[in-house]
Order: sequence, then C-alpha cells, then structure tokens
Amino acid sequence: MLEFTAPTPTIAQPMADPMAEAMQRVDAVIRERLASRVALIDQISSYIVSAGGKRIRPRLVLLFSQALGFEGPERYELAATVEFIHTATLLHDDVVDESALRRGRATANSLFGNAASVLVGDFLYSRAFQMMVSANRMRVLEVLADATNVIAEGEVLQLMNMHDPDLAVEQYLRVIRFKTAKLFEASARLGALLGNAEAQLEEECAGYGRALGTAFQLVDDLLDYEGNSDELGKNVGDDLREGKPTLPLLIAMERCSAGERELIRHAIQHGELQRLPEVLAIVRATGALEATREAAQQEADKARACLAGLPESHARAALIELCVRSIHRSS
Repeated sequence: MLEFTAPTPTIAQPMADPMAEAMQRVDAVIRERLASRVALIDQISSYIVSAGGKRIRPRLVLLFSQALGFEGPERYELAATVEFIHTATLLHDDVVDESALRRGRATANSLFGNAASVLVGDFLYSRAFQMMVSANRMRVLEVLADATNVIAEGEVLQLMNMHDPDLAVEQYLRVIRFKTAKLFEASARLGALLGNAEAQLEEECAGYGRALGTAFQLVDDLLDYEGNSDELGKNVGDDLREGKPTLPLLIAMERCSAGERELIRHAIQHGELQRLPEVLAIVRATGALEATREAAQQEADKARACLAGLPESHARAALIELCVRSIHRSS
C-alpha cells in the first residue's frame, strides 16, 4: 500500500544564520510580552519559553517577509505571536500526553501541575490574540484565528486516534496537517502577507510551510523510534507509551508477519512501553524507518519546489536549507 521513493538527499553545508539579529529581536518581544501581573503566569511561561527550541515558525515569518522585501518592525511582533501559539499548544499537549520531559527538561505540568499548565496555556493563547489585533490587519487575524481553530481540531483528532492500531495512513496524515503543519503554513503565509505577495505567490509560500511542517512531524515521529533521549530532549518511546499509531508503526504492520503485527497492535492498544525493544526490532527489520524518512523527504522536496516564485536572496537560500535540515536532524 505504502510506496515511497525519494531522490538521494544532498546535505547542504552549514551557512551563517542570516536571521540571527532578527531572531534576537523576536526573543526581546517574547520576553516583553510574557510579562503578567500574576507571578505564577510569569514563572511558568518564562520557564517553557526559556527552554528555547528551534523557533522554526517565527523564523518562517521573518524569512518570507524578508524574501519579499519587507523588513518593518511588525514582523517581530507576528513572529513572536506564532511562537506564543506554538508554546500554548505545547503546554496543553504535555498535559494531555502526561509527558514528563520536553527539550531535555521537566515539563511544566510535571513541575507546576496540570491545572496551572492548562491555564497558562490559555493565557498565552489570549496574549497571542492581543498581539495579532495590534497588527491592525484583518487578513492577519483571519489567518491566525483559522490556524488556531484547525490546530485545536487536530488535537481532538489525535485524541480520538489514540490506541487505534487500525488507523488509516490518510487519517494519520490529516492529524499532522491540522496539528503541526497548519501553524507552519500560517507562519509562511504571514510573511507573504507582510511582503504584499500576489495571491498565487502567497499560496506557494503557504504550501511551503504546509509541506515543511509535514516533513518536520514525520521526522519527529521517526526519531521516537530511531533517536536517543539525550539528543531528542524527550523520552524515546513516548509515542508508543501514549498509544500513538505513527507512520513507522503503520508501515511496519503492513510489512511484518501476522504474529509481529499482533504484537504491535497490542502494544498500541495498551501503550505497552515494555514491548518497545521488540517493536523497535520489527520496525527496523521491515525498513519502516527508511520509508518514513523517504516520505518526509518527499514533503521537503514539495516545500522546496514552492520557492520557485521567490527571487534569489539570502532568505530564500535559508528556506532551502531548512528543507534539508528538517530531514537530516537527530532532535
């Protein structure tokens, strides 16, 4: 059923970060906008944001706006806005998934409790909406309000799919498109809007974000069975513990023996982390990891193709490099 083919990947040489100064400006906005008169909100939101992360979504806002010739200060505010939305989803995710580790540190819910984490996630969502209103552009509001709603739908879809070993690949990909790729798409689209891109180019920029976000999540799901906890910053096997039927497992179940398939099905249904070594052996033997990476490579190739309408620039080159780095990473 699943047949993925991909060209031999080419590893780009690291390049100087053209957005280093701009990202510092975004971090300054984040710190400023985190301020609250409620001490616990300050404590929790500062804790999770200070953990860092790749900041890919705000970077997309900056890169697309710069690629289209816009360098006004509004881009820093909108870049920080999408990071706040992302951070809010992380707080809520960790509560739902009962996660104890993220980015190599204890999760906020494990330190401060579930109730506090959920409420501070709500604060970050509402702060993000205050920030997007300040942009005073109806289209910006439309894009981010739509993205936030779709992300919430994705969270619910994922919850419905938990512990379901009969999940179809298309259903799994739908969750990725909603839960992860949608904010990538919105971030790229915001950059295009700031740059006053024509409608077709705006859609191509959004398409880049959607494909890159899909590739990024596919690699995340792959690393849960291929990486190690120190590099990932989370516990290997968390997806199995949570009963998430991700692509490596779905592919493995299509290719393995009936007995092995039943073992994986049972592990998904019951979140049997103790069966992880056996599941890993099956996933590796069936080539499911390689097939998942090939699927991610196809999405990265789609993303790169969407950049054809952008003029040559350092920003465009950085967007191309993101396509490569989204695939060839260990965390």
